Amino acid sequence: MPKPSQETGDPEIVLGLLTSIERNSAITQRKLAGDLGIALGLANSYLRRCVRKGLVKIGQVPLNRYAYYLTPQGFAEKSRLTAEYLTVSFNFFRHARADCAELLQECAARGWRRVALYGAGDLAEVAVLSAGESEIEVACVIDAERAGGRCVGVPIVADLASAQLEGALDGVILTDTQAPQLRFEELTASAPAHGLSAGSIAAPSLLGLSRLAVAAPVSDAVAREATP
Repeated sequence: MPKPSQETGDPEIVLGLLTSIERNSAITQRKLAGDLGIALGLANSYLRRCVRKGLVKIGQVPLNRYAYYLTPQGFAEKSRLTAEYLTVSFNFFRHARADCAELLQECAARGWRRVALYGAGDLAEVAVLSAGESEIEVACVIDAERAGGRCVGVPIVADLASAQLEGALDGVILTDTQAPQLRFEELTASAPAHGLSAGSIAAPSLLGLSRLAVAAPVSDAVAREATP
């Protein structure tokens, strides 16, 4: 999505607001705030802004309540924001697919055959799909908050110790998009305790980490980890 501006605010909030009003014109501001995950005062502010911009009109209904309706301009703006969002999402998946394919190819060249992913979510799903077209098997996905579930058919476990119960691993690929740098550092620090070298932790370049173990041969990565 584009960056917020003083005039429009956060486009994701605007899109969510317009979508909610389209679905239910009798929605209350409190329910709107809950759907958007923002404070009531902020929801009121965005609603008034959309009214001022001509995207939403207000009508009165029985029992002194209000109803909100999208104007033609509001429908047009919702369509524009939706298309913009899908474009961004498509770019993410296209980039992620290419990135994961390249990373898996490098891992296979290093002799990896069986890996775990760290972090369930969109990137993990892309990695699992990409692995289906490579020589790499994804044994499981590590995610404490989603343990017990599945990611594109792959079991989700709570931690690295649980992942190793699924069988021997050649490495772990980071797919956490919430705090990738922190998770990468945690993994490289804890890997030796689980019989893995720090060079056994890899990550797609799109995560923008400051240190990528996969960027160098295993021996070089291990040496770098030992360097202050």
